[in-house]
Amino acid sequence: MLSKEDEEKINQIIDRYRDDSGPLISILQEVQTTFGYLPKDALFHLSRRLKIPESKIWGVVTFYSQFYLEPRGRNTIKVCLGTACHVKGSDKILDKLRKILGIKEGQTTKDLKFSLETVRCLGTCFLAPVMMINNDYYGRLTPDRVEHIVNQYR
Repeated sequence: MLSKEDEEKINQIIDRYRDDSGPLISILQEVQTTFGYLPKDALFHLSRRLKIPESKIWGVVTFYSQFYLEPRGRNTIKVCLGTACHVKGSDKILDKLRKILGIKEGQTTKDLKFSLETVRCLGTCFLAPVMMINNDYYGRLTPDRVEHIVNQYR
């Protein structure tokens, strides 16, 4: 259940887009920025306020990979699984991260410090294997370097 304060935050976001046509994605993006993810109660509130069926909102949220329905970690780690990275051992990098963090891809650590994701390409094949933490790229990785790098974000 949303608090009155959270409802008011969402209402202010909706009001900013009142004159826009088709503002749902922009509103969802801003709600996610506010809360760090899209709480289910926030989606129900949006449905009522915007007079959009819940099914349409859920369809948008589940279609776009940018939206998250669960709290995310403060730091997002993306491991490239593209061809160049795969050939150079990205599977070993991913295994090391799973062990260090105690989570699988698509999950977030209990302390909400890290979320682990895999991607098909980070566009830095010449640095393979590559991972990205937030907006920082790390290339020519070895499993031994991974733990040192992650510890810088703890």
